[in-house]
Amino acid sequence: MPVGHVAPASSKVMERWRSWVVLLATLLVVAVTARLGAWQLGRAAQKEDMQQALDSRRLLPALSESSLPHDAAAAALAHYRPVVLRGHWLAQHTVYLENRQMNGRPGFYVVTPLQLLGERDAVLVQRGWAPRDMQERSRIPSVTATAGIAQVDGHMAPPPARLYEFAAVDSGAIRQNLDIEAFSRETGVPLRPFSVLQADASGSAGDGLLRQWPRPAMDVHKHYGYAFQWFALSALTAGLYVWFQLVRPRLWRRA
Repeated sequence: MPVGHVAPASSKVMERWRSWVVLLATLLVVAVTARLGAWQLGRAAQKEDMQQALDSRRLLPALSESSLPHDAAAAALAHYRPVVLRGHWLAQHTVYLENRQMNGRPGFYVVTPLQLLGERDAVLVQRGWAPRDMQERSRIPSVTATAGIAQVDGHMAPPPARLYEFAAVDSGAIRQNLDIEAFSRETGVPLRPFSVLQADASGSAGDGLLRQWPRPAMDVHKHYGYAFQWFALSALTAGLYVWFQLVRPRLWRRA
């Protein structure tokens, strides 16, 4: 047998093995991408259910200071439920969270603890947004706090969202982030494990703060987009296999 010549039987065996390997690889890719697409659809459904739950909580009766949850698990079940609180502002512990935007403008979220009436605990109230002085970036905006008993209308929310920070330095009036437990230890004020987003009401009139709080972003459409991409890749893989392994060889044999 001449050098380099491959026996027809060996060539057929190699071709058969190659076909099986291509088929198995195709089935694996199709199964994995289809599973990922289904997982993204499941994530979208979960977030839609969560959004419906949050919307339904906004219609529940408002909580008072005596009915607020004490632990994080119970607080998570009450996020975005209306509250009407009375207490005393602890203005000396006001914090200005920088690099927060509202309507596309940079500024601060003004956060002040509210000593609950008849309770020893306090609640962090995200009182609103104030613009930043671009000429003097260290200047703190002037925000008044009602003396005596104040009423806060709003709804419960998670602690203030964290932003990326290059150095873990959280001290002073202007801060990048605010951790409730660490802030409680720093000030000596016992704080509940949640915050309150204050709404525009008679008790907040005249303080100069904006309160056009964004709705919690569920990013449902993002999951639908990812699901479409995974299903498209699954269909493309299957289509390429059918064309190159089934249709084109038959067309060649006919030709």
